[in-house]
Amino acid sequence: RYISTFRPAVKCDAEKNKAQWKTMGPAKVAVPSPKKFLQKHSKEPKLPARKKEQDSKKLPALSVPRRTDHPVMGIQSKKNFINTNAVAAITGLPKKPQPIYVDRRQGDKYLLETSGLVPKYIKKKDYGVTPKYITRRNEEVKRAQKEYEDSILEHLKKRAMKRLSDEERISLLQGLKKNWEEVYRDFQCLSVEIDTIPKKLYKEKLELQMKQLEHDIEVIEKHKVIYIANE
Repeated sequence: RYISTFRPAVKCDAEKNKAQWKTMGPAKVAVPSPKKFLQKHSKEPKLPARKKEQDSKKLPALSVPRRTDHPVMGIQSKKNFINTNAVAAITGLPKKPQPIYVDRRQGDKYLLETSGLVPKYIKKKDYGVTPKYITRRNEEVKRAQKEYEDSILEHLKKRAMKRLSDEERISLLQGLKKNWEEVYRDFQCLSVEIDTIPKKLYKEKLELQMKQLEHDIEVIEKHKVIYIANE
C-alpha cells in the first residue's frame, strides 16, 4: 500500500493546531460588577421629571366633604313634615302618567314622545308652508321653460313658410327641365353594351336623377301655389 512521505509532518501540524478556536486569548474588557444586575422595568421609557410650576399649582376644590369635616349637630326644626307632606299630597295636582307604547301584546314598553308616532310637528308655525328654496327652484324652472318656448317660437318664425311668386315658380320649373335635358343627354351618350360595373352604376345614377327631376317637375306643374321654408 502507498504511504505518503509527508504523513508524519501532517500529523504533527494537526496536533499543534487542534482546537485552536476554543480560546480567544485573555479578556481585555472590564467585566461588569455582579451587583449591577438587570432589574425589572429598567429598560422601559421613563417620564420626564416634574417641573416646579406644576407642583406649585393648587388642586381644585372638591365637591365632596373632607375626612376632617364634621356635620353640624344639635340643630332641630319645629316643622311638622308629616302634616306638610299630607297637605302637599292633597292639594297638589296628580302626576300625569308618561305616555308609552308597546311593540306587541306582552312586549317591552317604550316612550311615545321619542318614537316619532306623535304628530307634534303639525303644531309648528311654518307647517305646510312651501320652503323658500323650493319656491326659488320652481321660479327658475318656469323661467327656463319660458326662455325655451321663446327660443322655439323665434326659431319657427325664422323658418316660416314663404310663398313662391309666379316668376320664381316658372324659373324654377325651367331650371328643372334644363337639368333633366342635360341628364337625358348624358344618358343618351352611354354605350350600347354595358358590361362593366362602373357603367352599370353610372347608368343607375342617371336613371335615379331623371326620375327625381320628373317627379319634381310634375309636382310644380300640378300645384300652382308653392310654399318653401326659410333657412
